[in-house]
Amino acid sequence: MGRSYFGTDGIRGKTNAGVMTAATAMKVGQAAGTHFLRGLHKHRVVIGKDTRLSGYMLENALVAGFTSVGMDVVLTGPLPTPAVALLTRELRADVGVMISASHNPYEDNGIKLFGPDGFKLSDADELAIEAMLGEELALAPAAQIGRARRIEDSRGRYIHAVKSSLPDDVRLDGLKIVVDCANGAAYQVTPSAVWELGAEVVAVGVGPNGININDKCGSTHLALVKETVVASGAHIGIALDGDADRLIVVDEKGQTVDGDQLMALIGTQLADRGELRGGGVVATVMSNLGLERYLAGRGLTLERTKVGDRHVLEKMKADGFNVGGEQSGHMILLDHATTGDGTVAALQVLAALVKSGKRASELLHLFDPVPQLLKNVRFTGGKPLDDARVKAVIADAEAQLTGKGRLVIRASGTEPVIRVMAEGDDAGQVEQVVDAICAAVKEATDA
Repeated sequence: MGRSYFGTDGIRGKTNAGVMTAATAMKVGQAAGTHFLRGLHKHRVVIGKDTRLSGYMLENALVAGFTSVGMDVVLTGPLPTPAVALLTRELRADVGVMISASHNPYEDNGIKLFGPDGFKLSDADELAIEAMLGEELALAPAAQIGRARRIEDSRGRYIHAVKSSLPDDVRLDGLKIVVDCANGAAYQVTPSAVWELGAEVVAVGVGPNGININDKCGSTHLALVKETVVASGAHIGIALDGDADRLIVVDEKGQTVDGDQLMALIGTQLADRGELRGGGVVATVMSNLGLERYLAGRGLTLERTKVGDRHVLEKMKADGFNVGGEQSGHMILLDHATTGDGTVAALQVLAALVKSGKRASELLHLFDPVPQLLKNVRFTGGKPLDDARVKAVIADAEAQLTGKGRLVIRASGTEPVIRVMAEGDDAGQVEQVVDAICAAVKEATDA
């Protein structure tokens, strides 16, 4: 069956419009709760959220849904997505829920689900829950309705877990670090974890008010962290997104270090220590060709998947890799977390900085990216990629880039947008093929 609710990363949309309503959230709670009822034990769900105003509404609706089918609810309050995954396992819960739209503006929100193992749900589980959303589900007898309680030590548990991802002898003394939490879920935990390891912390994006999440801050708006690093004379800056599963780094000069460079650093450092599994790194089709060439020069592979951290994770689990991620900053380190964790990845980078004794600008730029250009074309209906003219222009572009670059064209999984990306050694040629494809898509859309 087709998907009307679940997209590439759970259910997401504009709050109180379309699918992202309190009524939907309650139904998701009932469906997911019913799906994960198994055995005779008392069932439990962990629910966390980021700092969006709509989180209160969706949290209460989910509580109503889960308790109505007999599940007990544990509420954590604002907490990063990876922390919810962690607590789902630690508390022996049957399902975990994160209320967040990640890097999107505050008007949007979303629901991400985790299984009892702390991993995001499989396609089969999502399809089963989606099917239930259109059904009348059996409710629990009055005496078996679930209870809800809030745990007060959830932040401390997560801080301890991320610090434990480093050896006990690693300290960050002497480092001045800017931490930008995007006014999101990590606004308390990440500055605390970095400070507890000995660093001087300059925290920004730590004043959430319900509507300023990802607003001119965080991993998708780097001006704030760059300006703060340079102005404060910090050694490095780390920027997270609204639910803290992404990481972008800024060196002491204010230069961006994206997910590709971070995968190159973490992957090769683990390889040098004999701790890298799978013989390489897993990334998506959007990762730069420069990363692939750099890893090949070190005798390592770059395995590519479709866009989306869930696809990266599936490949990692299937083939035994322990490092994967996305250019956008999702970093999945399976030795330490079951999903992308910006704070865990940041600590690996900071530990490498301490060990090397180098400046961030010397350590973190391991390869020169191949010229890459991404443009988005919004469309109002239909399937422009099926248009004969568009197909012909794409075929011509692929022929031009053969042996010299790559072309990736895809429809967004969350909005009516065609994403056109090309990369190659000739920046002029890259721009020309992208513009030609975008023009063809627009023409097909306007026709």
